[in-house]
Amino acid sequence: MDLRQLTLDAGTHTGSRPERRFLVLFLPSWATDYLKRVDPRLAAAPLALYERIKGGLRLAAVDAAAARAGLSVGQNLADARAMLPDLVVREMERPLLEAAFADFADWHSNASPLVAVMTDLAGFGDLVLDITGVAHLFGGERAMLRSLLTRLRDLGYTVAGAVAPTIGAAWAVSHFARSQVVEAGDLDAVLDTLPVAALRLDPAQIAGLTQMGLKSIGQLRQRERKPLQARFGLSLLTRIDQAYGLVEERMTPRLPVAERYAERRFADPIGLMDDVLMTTHDLAIQLGIRLEAEGLGAQAFHLLLYRVDHKVMALSVNSARLTRDPEHIGKLFSNRSERLEGEYDAGFGIDMIRLAVSSVGELDAAQLGVFAVDDGAADLDQLQDRMSSRLGSLAVLRTQFQASHIPERAARLVPAIAGSGGEQYQARPDLQRPLRLLPVPEPIAINAEVPDGLPASMIWRRVSYKLIRASGPERLGAEWWRTGQRLQLVSPEPHRKPDSAPYTPNLVLFNPEAVTRDYYVAEDGEGRRFWIFRDGLYALGLTPTWYLHGFFA
Repeated sequence: MDLRQLTLDAGTHTGSRPERRFLVLFLPSWATDYLKRVDPRLAAAPLALYERIKGGLRLAAVDAAAARAGLSVGQNLADARAMLPDLVVREMERPLLEAAFADFADWHSNASPLVAVMTDLAGFGDLVLDITGVAHLFGGERAMLRSLLTRLRDLGYTVAGAVAPTIGAAWAVSHFARSQVVEAGDLDAVLDTLPVAALRLDPAQIAGLTQMGLKSIGQLRQRERKPLQARFGLSLLTRIDQAYGLVEERMTPRLPVAERYAERRFADPIGLMDDVLMTTHDLAIQLGIRLEAEGLGAQAFHLLLYRVDHKVMALSVNSARLTRDPEHIGKLFSNRSERLEGEYDAGFGIDMIRLAVSSVGELDAAQLGVFAVDDGAADLDQLQDRMSSRLGSLAVLRTQFQASHIPERAARLVPAIAGSGGEQYQARPDLQRPLRLLPVPEPIAINAEVPDGLPASMIWRRVSYKLIRASGPERLGAEWWRTGQRLQLVSPEPHRKPDSAPYTPNLVLFNPEAVTRDYYVAEDGEGRRFWIFRDGLYALGLTPTWYLHGFFA
């Protein structure tokens, strides 16, 4: 049985062809086209980029003018200069070009929310968009393809594109056929006529297939699968099945997919921050209506500004509680924009704005009748959100109790906008604790009538205090599972390294086996009340040490 029959049989068992539609954009001269846009002076003469390959300088990219003059990728740099004396050469910086192409890919999310860079053969040059359910916004797939190609060509890019039911087919057609839309029923006929290189194979596989006389994909499909796998590996068969839709090929979008968003396109680009904020408020109203209809709220809001020079600016804000209030959302972005005023750059203008939400959850409608109870909690949360947006998340903190007997570990500070993360530990209200707690207990000298008796006087920071009364002790022990941990007073931000968070003293590692504390409340003659403790027990033959840990009001 030949490969074509096996393919048809496999399609019979796996079901009909996939219903998804993909658009691939092929930019063969991306590197030189991009540099010409960055530096227009490079457009005055043929341009080529070189890099060191196997100890020699060879061309890595050429523009259209250099290609017409007979230059090609892989050619020796000295030979290229001899053939074209007025050739302008620059050393290729692949990391720079790959980063620029990633930003270029993000810009295309204004056409489809699912955009990925195809890095099978190179780090730049190929884009894939999942346009399933999107093409009707442009008047159909052909109109959408024509619109994207025209837009890029107007920007000075050499580009080809194709729409097909699979990523592999769209890539093959965009590279080896004219720009077109391939319907599911025409997929086999179109792919069979293309060369084997259209399957995204490595050069060794292409050379081997050419030596066998297999030049087209149609010829390749007529061969037995097992001999092909034995000689060229499983990747060859995988590429065939992916192109024909028998094996699913998934894309990895560059930007997170937001199921709920609102956007606005502008006939004339805008540039002022005030216009951006006004549009954001309008989009927040649209999103709020949609979320209310679904009984939902959100905690994370993402603003994407699409510039006409194929760049995207992203701005995200968070709220402590689920919300869909457009006034509150608009003020969050307004406060954040004040911090970013010096970094805001609209370039040549913004032609589209998108507001998306994430961290979505159920949010019931608010009770506004006579039985509503306004305890001020919602207003306080909104105030904390706006302060955090303006000052930074680590500038507005709140106390979070921890399940620990050791006082300095029983609470820590977390960003006010941080989510509760489920059920929180509640402190015991019956325990007597000072109003002010020192982050690190400070050693003191104590005089007592008997070793285990109440303290009579103490010396702290070279000042002597006569204690007229004291109560205690309250014995506290540490948890055995906390061995080897350091004290952390503030929870770091999610994307911040723990060692760079503020308020994190570099204390010695905690050893719970060495911690047994007897706490006393002591008062001096002037009414000052101290919270002191004895670390260690006389019964174990040790010499306990005393510490001051806090102050009562």
